Amino acid sequence: MQNSIEFLSEKWKEFGQSKPLEYSFFDENFEETYRSEIQAGKVFTSFAVLAIVIASLGLFGLAAFTAEQRTKEIGIRKVLGSSITQIIMLLSQEFMKWVLISNILAWPVAYYIMHRWLEDFVYRININLIYFALAGLITLMIAILTVSYQSIKAAFSNPINSLRYE
Repeated sequence: MQNSIEFLSEKWKEFGQSKPLEYSFFDENFEETYRSEIQAGKVFTSFAVLAIVIASLGLFGLAAFTAEQRTKEIGIRKVLGSSITQIIMLLSQEFMKWVLISNILAWPVAYYIMHRWLEDFVYRININLIYFALAGLITLMIAILTVSYQSIKAAFSNPINSLRYE
């Protein structure tokens, strides 16, 4: 690499140029151009992870509250023959519905913001529906994992404990 630069400098001088050869590498130019985007991406990722953790904690608390409120109902359903799977689905179904609704509401906003952001780039990707479907699937999986602990705990609880004081 250094030999090539020296060769080009000599040829530059042969053409009678009084100024020294100024050169730069593409990867350095590219990094300099997109440094702010890279920095913003790191900040955005950090806050996104923080938002996911906070939302998961809130969802976990809401699932615990819902399971506690429906303890007697779960006990009665278990006594009447509901399976553990049915009880888990009963408790998880409402949360999944709200996660899907929130995704559907967020997709147009996300599309608009992404489209506006990508307009600033010369070379850009096309916004495909698969990105939104993948994001929806990931949020659904996070919600299922968050709610499933409380649902499984409620489904495996002894119905006698919930109905004892009735």
